[in-house]
Amino acid sequence: MLHLRLIKCIDTMQIQNELDFIIAIDALKNVERRNFNADDQRRENTAEHSWQIIIFAQILYPYAKQKEAMDLLRVIRMLSIHDLVEIAVGDTFIFDDNGMEGKFEREKQAAEKLFGSLHSEAGKLFLELWLEFEERKTADAIFANAIDRLIPFVLNSHTSGKSWREAAVTETQVRKRLEEAISEAGIAFQEVFTTLLSRNIADGKILGTNVLN
Repeated sequence: MLHLRLIKCIDTMQIQNELDFIIAIDALKNVERRNFNADDQRRENTAEHSWQIIIFAQILYPYAKQKEAMDLLRVIRMLSIHDLVEIAVGDTFIFDDNGMEGKFEREKQAAEKLFGSLHSEAGKLFLELWLEFEERKTADAIFANAIDRLIPFVLNSHTSGKSWREAAVTETQVRKRLEEAISEAGIAFQEVFTTLLSRNIADGKILGTNVLN
């Protein structure tokens, strides 16, 4: 009887730890990003971004260059957790060169602490997926990175591009931070990047190289 009560106690503690983790990551809803929502009325939060890239990944999966080597469920898991570190360190604007310095180290420390607080195999898996995403070597990680970078690009292309305009984002910055990561996922991704980049330069949302020279 004592043995059964002990097992029940351990199970309850394990469940409590997982509930605590869920409550902790609710804070992601409060992390503001630089991008504006499609209606151009307010900036999105990171939880909204995470939801949107998960949907986007499922829609664009058929266009992935390496889809035969990919595990879509693993991609979805990867995308669902990779921004949780922003609860601790905030969102880093990809075109903020100073902010990007040391970004990996800051976020890795946050990932180890957050996922380490989840006392189950899920915590270990989350950290593995986070590191895999950051390394961008596997077919899953390449596709996930492309999706993560493409959706803000699409949103800014659809709206007035406020987050780009206020930071005076240049074509050089866009190519440096986005072109390779998006294009290596497949031809369709490269076409979208090239087409939208040209359109955004023409619309004045992105400062073209010719304008700066």
